[in-house]
Amino acid sequence: MKGVKVTEGGKKFAQAVVEILELEGVKYIFGHPGEQILPFYEALRRSNIKHILMRHEQGAAHAADAYARISGKFGVCIASAGPGALNLTMGVATAYKDSVPLLVITGDVPYATKGCDAFQEVDTSTVFEPITIRSSNIKNPEDGILKLKEAIELIRRNKTGPVHLSIPRDVWDEEIDYSKVKEVILPDQMDAEELNENIGQAIKLLEKAQRPLIIAGAGIFWSKSAEKLSNFANKNKIPVSTTYHARGIFPDDNPLFLGMIGVRGTEASQFAGKNADIILALGARLSERTMTGVGPCRIIQVNLDKKSLKGDINIEEDVGAFLDGVVDLNVRDFSNWLDELAEYARYYEIDTSFDDVPVKPQRAIKEILDAAEDSIVVDDAGSHTTWVTLLQKINEPGTFIFSGGFAPMGYAIPASVGAALAKPGKTVVVVVGDGGFQMTLQELATISELKLPVTVCLLNNSSLGIIKQWQKMHYGDTYQVELQNPDFTKLAESYGIGAVRLNSPGEIYPAVKKAVKLGKPYFIEVVVDKDEEVPLPSWLIK
Repeated sequence: MKGVKVTEGGKKFAQAVVEILELEGVKYIFGHPGEQILPFYEALRRSNIKHILMRHEQGAAHAADAYARISGKFGVCIASAGPGALNLTMGVATAYKDSVPLLVITGDVPYATKGCDAFQEVDTSTVFEPITIRSSNIKNPEDGILKLKEAIELIRRNKTGPVHLSIPRDVWDEEIDYSKVKEVILPDQMDAEELNENIGQAIKLLEKAQRPLIIAGAGIFWSKSAEKLSNFANKNKIPVSTTYHARGIFPDDNPLFLGMIGVRGTEASQFAGKNADIILALGARLSERTMTGVGPCRIIQVNLDKKSLKGDINIEEDVGAFLDGVVDLNVRDFSNWLDELAEYARYYEIDTSFDDVPVKPQRAIKEILDAAEDSIVVDDAGSHTTWVTLLQKINEPGTFIFSGGFAPMGYAIPASVGAALAKPGKTVVVVVGDGGFQMTLQELATISELKLPVTVCLLNNSSLGIIKQWQKMHYGDTYQVELQNPDFTKLAESYGIGAVRLNSPGEIYPAVKKAVKLGKPYFIEVVVDKDEEVPLPSWLIK
């Protein structure tokens, strides 16, 4: 059986790092090798952890990100020094904006040559600092073990997000006392007195509420508290809206669910947010896009990220622990409030009945989503994202993922790798535009090599659709948004992936259905109406 061999004396730091990750239950590491991280790769080669060779470091970060979003565990991505490390930044920034727990490890030039403008030297820690919750330069093995264990505790028990370690080539090869590997790092403790006082104030406020609303954020997923939220809302009959990032946290078919709030908010959520007297924000950052749906009211905010707290009563705590402490509320009867909310639409009404050829994108996406059924849906960035958001119905957390806060084009293809590995036996359906696809299309090689059950549905409108729409809206003309695309089906076939091109309504559903049942990589290009525009929120139309 594979596994890092343990000796009671010294061992190389690289071996110790791998062993700690094994002890943490890490199954996959997504990366791309390079000179300054080769000692770690040698230790990894002899371990039980499977390395997933991505074709670009950005893909490694996106795959680790998706693995975390689906599994609920932290993802791990690695790269070498200089160019390799900097290529990770797009994916790391994506995880940071969406509070996704990642352990990011990069190699570095030997410690003795740092500061001497060595080959491929760059201060990666400074680069990663604004897109991680912590970025550390490791000076020696003892420092490295401490920082690694602190990083794991930080992303597992406190604010979620990426933590970065930059480790010089020579440090990897240094020996460390084995006893350091099993030392326990205790998490920081919160001020219990202040915490209890704030929770007490929150309970009093909730018990006086007449028109309460829960805004559920993605922190509930990381806290593994979706069931607790459901129990709390059902018991107290409090309506629930979700942020963009929290789609699926609360079942769409629950009568208390109002839909998403904010820029893409449903009528019911927007009305509730504007007219609530008390809002309980659980694991939500309350970004400017969410707050477009919120009127003047008192806000109780529960979040582990102190920087996100901006409510009237702020509770710096895990949302699951908070919900455990407020189970016995003595709330009012909210039936009048719920009856009032029932007058407003909880779902988006989108016309998808078009029979045009080429097919309208909203019709194509409706067929894709209907055929996807129990698959995990991975969405990219672009005009298609609006249609997916408006049309997708979700009843289970972790079955629909996308990049919300940073929204880079090219997220979906590499993310599908992490999603498929996180849930063996589940099929994955990707929805991506022709612009985003060409940002990270090289990861088709990874999908093909691993024979992953991923169906890629590419919507081809031969343009950067949403940017084209904005240019026309603001300037009356377009510039540099038309794309001269290759034959995408031949491209997919060159990677050993079966492919088909479609352009008519009615033929997309059976094609996706068939592809999903194959349980192996498949590529479907859908040529859509290049002039169809997405509905924009009123605040953008000025």
